[in-house]
Amino acid sequence: MTKSDARGGVALWRRIADEIRLDIIGGKISSGEQLPTEAALAQRFSANRHTVRRALAVLAEEGVVRAEQGRGTFVNQARRLSYRIGRRTRLSEGLAGQVQDMHGELLSSRHENASASVARGLGLRPGARVVRLERLSHVDGRPLSRGTSWFPYQRFPTIDQVFAQTGSITQAFAELGVADYARRSTRISARYGTPDEIRDIALVPGSVLLVTEIIDVDAEDRPIQYALTRFPADRLELVV
Repeated sequence: MTKSDARGGVALWRRIADEIRLDIIGGKISSGEQLPTEAALAQRFSANRHTVRRALAVLAEEGVVRAEQGRGTFVNQARRLSYRIGRRTRLSEGLAGQVQDMHGELLSSRHENASASVARGLGLRPGARVVRLERLSHVDGRPLSRGTSWFPYQRFPTIDQVFAQTGSITQAFAELGVADYARRSTRISARYGTPDEIRDIALVPGSVLLVTEIIDVDAEDRPIQYALTRFPADRLELVV
């Protein structure tokens, strides 16, 4: 591997693909617009044209761009969903009118002792017992998000069983006595997906994820859920 092929341990072709993908997500390049030539991209990224060609091939496999013989490469981005973050945030409500079908899948669950961050989010002492759910949300037959949620065990000892049956956190809460709840806080960050996340959400290596760190509370402002949810940045935008 040469210096032109990798930087900081990340293959250069992957970094080029990520930068172009972020240009599209950020609106610097619009849907249907032609990308700069391979020569121009090679100059921009200080790479050879073979490396640029590989990056474009990956984006074409994702369906983000399309190559037209004799014309060049054009943005062919799939429709992105818009999810508004608010006080009463529900994924199903936020995507209403944009999708036909949505359901949750329980990947695994376990009872564990709360880490410092989980205890802080749920207002518990470190080491307190919590229920952890690993889950996947599907939209119109396609994975949309990978979530990890924690709940106070003392209050929701069977939420894993109820979620497995309902496929919905909101319905699980309702069955366990929480008729309504609200969002206390949401933190949003972005990073590359891990191999497990890439596999679960059916992405390609190097995909960028939007990560939400949330705390939900009941009507008495008591924390009932602390969660980390990962969304593919090229499929969904978060609106605050």
